[in-house]
Amino acid sequence: MTGLIEQLADDGIMTVNRVILKPEYTVDDLQERVAELCENVKTYHSDTGFAGGLVALNKGLVSNEGSTIGKPVDSDLKGREALIVTFWDSFEQHEASHRSKTFQPLFKKVLELCENGNEELAYEVLWSGKAYSAEQAKAARAAKLKFAS
Repeated sequence: MTGLIEQLADDGIMTVNRVILKPEYTVDDLQERVAELCENVKTYHSDTGFAGGLVALNKGLVSNEGSTIGKPVDSDLKGREALIVTFWDSFEQHEASHRSKTFQPLFKKVLELCENGNEELAYEVLWSGKAYSAEQAKAARAAKLKFAS
């Protein structure tokens, strides 16, 4: 690992929840409930395997430079789909966090918002990294020019 999430173990895992909001709920509802859940995880599991996380909302934009499935101009799930991503030292520690009595009531409140139910997938983290500083990027480009064939 190269410091994207500094405390993540080299053999850490990432879990991904995909949430599609029911029509009667708003992004504010999602943010409030997920904030409560995330605060709980940070408070009770930062010393039992939790390394970090993020929540991302579908902006509705589609990269036609990075997509190979046609040339859509927007996503039907704009403002309704979110990803909840967490990073853990091990899958076992993640699973233990879900069995926590403080976690379950907050988790159920988030699930109430979900049109799609819930499926949480776990991935082995093979690589993570931060961007170079401006100086590091300049040095990397210079090295490429000098040594790349």
